[in-house]
Amino acid sequence: MSHDKDMVVKLIGERVRKLRIDNHLTLENLAFKADMDYTQLSRIELGKINTSLFQIHKIAFALNISTASILNVLD
Repeated sequence: MSHDKDMVVKLIGERVRKLRIDNHLTLENLAFKADMDYTQLSRIELGKINTSLFQIHKIAFALNISTASILNVLD
């Protein structure tokens, strides 16, 4: 597994997007549930920003999954 920052950010974003779609949520719905702006969530999903672990935790909580479920792409 590469430790390239851009690749990790991209993989996390793709994972968040997949989980959101699997849960039949719009970007706006998940952002509301995670108490964040939908533009921030969009940038996370697109791998445009290196977000904080706390933001990942909030997304996981909104999806009713563990934070580890999102970070699992790094194994």
